[in-house]
Amino acid sequence: MTRLTSKRALVTGGSRGIGAAIARRLAAEGADVAITYAASAQAAAQIVGDIERIGRRALAIAADNRDAQAIEAAVEQAAGALGGIDILVNNAGIFIAAPIESLTLDDFDATIAVNLRAAFVAVRAVLPHMGEGGRIISIGSNLATQAPHEGLTAYAASKAGLAMMGQALARDLAPRGITVNTVHPGSTDTDMNPANGSFAADQVARIALKRFGSPDDVAAAVAYLAAPEAGMVTGTAILVDGGANA
Repeated sequence: MTRLTSKRALVTGGSRGIGAAIARRLAAEGADVAITYAASAQAAAQIVGDIERIGRRALAIAADNRDAQAIEAAVEQAAGALGGIDILVNNAGIFIAAPIESLTLDDFDATIAVNLRAAFVAVRAVLPHMGEGGRIISIGSNLATQAPHEGLTAYAASKAGLAMMGQALARDLAPRGITVNTVHPGSTDTDMNPANGSFAADQVARIALKRFGSPDDVAAAVAYLAAPEAGMVTGTAILVDGGANA
């Protein structure tokens, strides 16, 4: 498939898990792809190699989502290397779960900084490099719309804020021909939340399809939203959670 040929994408947190799957899928559909990573330089280099082997341009940029200046610099570097940015995927995130009695202010601030503020910073930085037909896609969580157990205060708040920010941005950016959407994954088989992990059974019990999703399931939704046929889809969220929130 080549529906993203000549498009240029930036995927934050693209060295592993869902972010890596998104980077590979966008490249497979024809896009050149830059990724950011916080610590996994070797994994990021592997993703770059995978993309380059299929004939697309790729680069990896070290950037901690806690650092607004680092995000801005990463956007500038990606835009400079690729000649602009058509697709921004705000994927980088952290998960801190704790009951309110033990959730620290530092935990809360870090969660909001990485999961929500960083997306705001990236959007502002990318706009000078994004023209009509641009796509901004954020990776939320089905926990943004339903909190099924304790300990989710910071994480659920950050992802709900991300989705609501996307709705508001869709209004702001519609006159520029830029769409803004959110993809809400449910339980997804990654190294952070393996399908055979100690908490997997409780998660599967909530899922209508009775199985974890894969990173490729999320990447497919992102690829759709990035493609021309999604030009009338903006200000919305797509759940990719196997019916857990149905």
